[in-house]
Amino acid sequence: MNYKSGFVTIIGRPNVGKSTLTNDILGEKIAIMSNKPQTTRNKIHAIYNTEGAQVIFIDTPGIHKPKNKLGEYMVTEATETLNEVDVVVFMVDESTEIGPGDKFILESLREVKTPVILAINKIDLLTPEAYKALFDQYSEYEFINYVMGISAVQNKNVEALLNKIIDLLPEGPMLYPDDMITDQPERVIVSEIIREKILHYIDDEIPHGVAVEIDRMKKRNGKDIIDISATIVCEKKSHKGIIIGKSGRKLKGIGKSSREDIERLLGSRVFLELWVKVREGWRDDESMLKGFGYRK
Repeated sequence: MNYKSGFVTIIGRPNVGKSTLTNDILGEKIAIMSNKPQTTRNKIHAIYNTEGAQVIFIDTPGIHKPKNKLGEYMVTEATETLNEVDVVVFMVDESTEIGPGDKFILESLREVKTPVILAINKIDLLTPEAYKALFDQYSEYEFINYVMGISAVQNKNVEALLNKIIDLLPEGPMLYPDDMITDQPERVIVSEIIREKILHYIDDEIPHGVAVEIDRMKKRNGKDIIDISATIVCEKKSHKGIIIGKSGRKLKGIGKSSREDIERLLGSRVFLELWVKVREGWRDDESMLKGFGYRK
């Protein structure tokens, strides 16, 4: 069989398991995960290599109705990939009815010429009857080429999904070195790890108004230690207090949990300093969005 390579975008509503699937396929933590919606903000390229193929997955932000310029950027990031890739994987969850968010995405896919695989995630939460009902509903859309059930958390049918994706890829050369699993710079992944920990430690709407800037990341002279200084940016003074927590406990927890993941990523000891600053309205400020990497 000739070698195959190509790009695959994973789209869907927020919180349906796109990042979980990406990490499961790679066997590495590339995309951050949280039980809160709109966790992923940028397109993330994850590179999967097998003997006969290289698949470049694009994990996109969840498609939702935007409430600010950051939201508009996230939706644009997700939808602009549809005609630029070789395969589209549209993920839905175990919801037994096709909701307005999924219907919006279905309408976006109607004019797409790219092959579409509909992946029903979390099938471990569905009865066979409920799965069949969902399968039948989505099979009625003529532009969906295949409907498959998976469980990203339990790694169920993920290999079958991968095989179907590879079947649909064009023949082509290896596009990235075979030991490369992402094209994201380490600084970007480090900032995303810190943001993930904020999502875990902080409740309600505050995490959606948070960004992370890496101010400094440098190996200490003569020692196996990487010094990292990062700023957590929030929108309100009250949010700053919540992130820091009583006697600084929340911030310490975020820092400790982040440092452990960053050390695993970099294979080195890490000294991590975290600061919290208030920048009101940054999600609607074009220059700030560009500074945080959320604008071209």
